Amino acid sequence: MASLISNSLRTFCIYGLGKTGTSVVNYFNNNNFKEYCIWDDDKAKRALHGFTTNDTIVSSSCLDRADFIVMSPGISLKKASLKKKLIKNKDKIITDLDLFYLFNPTIKSIVVTGTNGKSTTCKILEHVLKKNNIYVELGGNIGKPVLDLNLEKNPIVIIEASSFQLAYSKFVKPDYAILLNITNDHLDWHVSAKEYINSKFKIFSNQEKNNFAFINNKIFLKKFKKNKYKSKLQFINLKKYKKIKKKIKNDYLNSEVNEQNMSFVYYLSKILKINEKSLINSLKSFKGLPHRHEIFCKRNNKIFINDSKATSFEASKFALKSNKNIFWIVGGLPKTGDRFQLKEIKKNIVKAYIIGKHMKNFKRYLKGKINFRLCGTLKNAVIQVFKDSRNITNKKITILLSPASASYDQFKNFENRGNYFKNLIIKKFKQRLNV
Repeated sequence: MASLISNSLRTFCIYGLGKTGTSVVNYFNNNNFKEYCIWDDDKAKRALHGFTTNDTIVSSSCLDRADFIVMSPGISLKKASLKKKLIKNKDKIITDLDLFYLFNPTIKSIVVTGTNGKSTTCKILEHVLKKNNIYVELGGNIGKPVLDLNLEKNPIVIIEASSFQLAYSKFVKPDYAILLNITNDHLDWHVSAKEYINSKFKIFSNQEKNNFAFINNKIFLKKFKKNKYKSKLQFINLKKYKKIKKKIKNDYLNSEVNEQNMSFVYYLSKILKINEKSLINSLKSFKGLPHRHEIFCKRNNKIFINDSKATSFEASKFALKSNKNIFWIVGGLPKTGDRFQLKEIKKNIVKAYIIGKHMKNFKRYLKGKINFRLCGTLKNAVIQVFKDSRNITNKKITILLSPASASYDQFKNFENRGNYFKNLIIKKFKQRLNV
């Protein structure tokens, strides 16, 4: 806290008391830092912290007095109950990521962002570093909030950063910044696609000459140079990674789904002086993440894949490109601005099974391009898939849940949706499944 005091950053308002906001409160309390107030739009959460009937007035004054407003990443300025005050004090808004860098200026960090593949890339990096005897902590948008991480042993910290976090950030300064990709997503939260893109590029804003930036897109390259970022640019050449791909004995990582993720891991490992042989050996034991192209069952000629984390078409496209003879379960809550570009992958799809409360949207996307059936529920879709595929014995088929949409119309979250799908298959075979 000394750095904050010395920089006259003395008062905070913590806005949002979810997982992240609570971690900020706990961090302040554990470090005897008392110059803060709190607010949550949820009355029940406010009540837990002793707010009175005049709590709106109290919080409004707190926002004006605070040097910084620590915003929980899921809160949109457009929908917050105190949005007028927040917009007025917009320049004060930061996130827990900013606090992490303010409090820990010497900690080495890797920040990974992008629309798709963030969690998988972070977990691969964590696995590789641990296997090569490098102490590492992982947090941010995956696992623990960054202020809950154990920094006593001076680890390299891997941070998954969402566009929500980066949109508000001001002090994020990674030693290694990875931008995987950008496609239309979260446009209901961000003001525009331009703002969404700019939020991702914030990972480079505070980097210095001794820091590294990793990108793989010529359009990104042009923007990087235009913005005159200071860090050492590493432009990812996929062809260079493909030369060692065949040496990696891991079916999950060798799929086209993970090609992009692995190319970044390969380039960063070279910067971290992990030799090629050590990298390849460490990757043998990587198991993958649940709900991300998770091959959880193989029975006879059928492969079952849970890709529930694919909440946009661009995310689903990786699985649709990587498999053949696909019986595709798709549908849910469509993403604003999402586009279904089926030309490349329709040859891989036998039939689509549409679920969710917005089936008309997906019918419109698929009509005249792919054979489909309206199923309504995930259970009905699975039943129909088994009926349609039961007489196919002469070739391997893929039964794929890759919804290309959010889950909230019928499920609590994508994990709930993915687990429900897996349990349906387990019930069908009446035994616990192991690949």
